Amino acid sequence: MASQVRIDGLTHIGQGKVRDIYAIGDDLLLLVASDRISAFDVVMSEAIPNKGQVLTQLASFWFEKTSHIVPNHLVSANDNEVQQAVEAAGGTWSDWLNGRVMLCQRTKPLAVEAVVRGYLSGSGWKQYCKTPGQLWGHELPLGMSESQVLPAPIYTPSSKATEGHDEPLTVAEASLVSSGFGPNVEAAAIQLYTYASELVAPLGLILADTKFEFGVHPNGQLILIDEALTPDSSRYWLADQYQIGISPPSFDKQFVRDYLESLTGWNKQYPAPILPSDVIEQTRAKYLDAYQRVTGLELTYATNG
Repeated sequence: MASQVRIDGLTHIGQGKVRDIYAIGDDLLLLVASDRISAFDVVMSEAIPNKGQVLTQLASFWFEKTSHIVPNHLVSANDNEVQQAVEAAGGTWSDWLNGRVMLCQRTKPLAVEAVVRGYLSGSGWKQYCKTPGQLWGHELPLGMSESQVLPAPIYTPSSKATEGHDEPLTVAEASLVSSGFGPNVEAAAIQLYTYASELVAPLGLILADTKFEFGVHPNGQLILIDEALTPDSSRYWLADQYQIGISPPSFDKQFVRDYLESLTGWNKQYPAPILPSDVIEQTRAKYLDAYQRVTGLELTYATNG
């Protein structure tokens, strides 16, 4: 299921919860999206078939759609072009890489998760219940309900933890760790969220919230990196199932979180409980559905491992 990623002949320089990163020369990176899935910052033992391909293809779709707002690090997600780059760098290409790789410009990542919220949901709703009328420094109306649309999208950044949980930051705190790009990051993130939410609305989707990552190009320019507007980084709802006062069904890994929350005895620390086969398959179906609804295409890659 491509949960473990190895490419012979290339230098492996990093691993996230989902992606593995390889060097292609001095200026380029190869981002490989595995089928791993995490919840509460713990990577599950089981993989979700096709998940990595959905993430890569959706990220590539959105990078192309949003490049007029802010440049991004994508060089190519075309398998043939990426294969040529891998082999030219001395790496060995395998068929299971198809659909799950992006050749990207190397940047200096900023230590901030640029979170934008258009609706009061998830951790935002939990925090609002603790501090009514405020959300991490933002003034909001009193008496709001779960999943209610916010008066305007808000920027609620967080730290990028290498281990453990990301922590919320105020806008001022985020600006301090953004290498002088704080206001630019906030403006770009809100523009990206607004554009994407308007684009998916006619498709019957609501983009409740999302997070972006940014880096600094060697030429000093701020660019969008990592992934963008995928089910792992975003909360999509079906408009016809949206209700204020509940957490509507979403296309992200909230399905896995909800299953884990229903269990007793797990402290949200490693190791994670075993995911049943029906949870794995239903989660896979949600990722595939998200890809088809957003792009209008069906994912044609076979499951591989």
